[in-house]
Amino acid sequence: MSEAQVEAVRDAVAPAIAHLGLDLYDVEVLGGAGARTLRVTIARAGGVDLETITAATQAVSPAVDQANAINGPYLLEVSSPGVERTLRRPEHFQGAAGEVVSVKFHTADGPRRVRGTLADVTDTHIVVDSEEGAREEIPLADITQARTVFEWGPKPRAKGSKR
Repeated sequence: MSEAQVEAVRDAVAPAIAHLGLDLYDVEVLGGAGARTLRVTIARAGGVDLETITAATQAVSPAVDQANAINGPYLLEVSSPGVERTLRRPEHFQGAAGEVVSVKFHTADGPRRVRGTLADVTDTHIVVDSEEGAREEIPLADITQARTVFEWGPKPRAKGSKR
């Protein structure tokens, strides 16, 4: 499915999502040739519950059908971004500023991954203060995968440290 078709779906479902007092976080199509999944991700301050997901699904389904942007069968999946959110669009990165992120990106030497605090976001780059102490400036166009990182509990103690 083309990016133009995904944007047509986004344009079709955004008003239905907004009418419910929700934010449209992302729209993506996964799979292909008969096994496609249209994933519509919604968000709201304080999170979303199953009742909200159900209402959003009921609002989104007819909007997608009326847009005629998707040819052939597809599975509609409406969900929340979760605690470890995928970061794909500039607004996703802007919303995650100050959080711990994991970013995979292309470099001249091949793929790299950095984990650290998302320190800054511009229209073309992000800046990550890595856990190793380096400051990484990464062009958005070079990012192949990015997500926020949820840290479970306290950090482990360093080896050999005493309580």
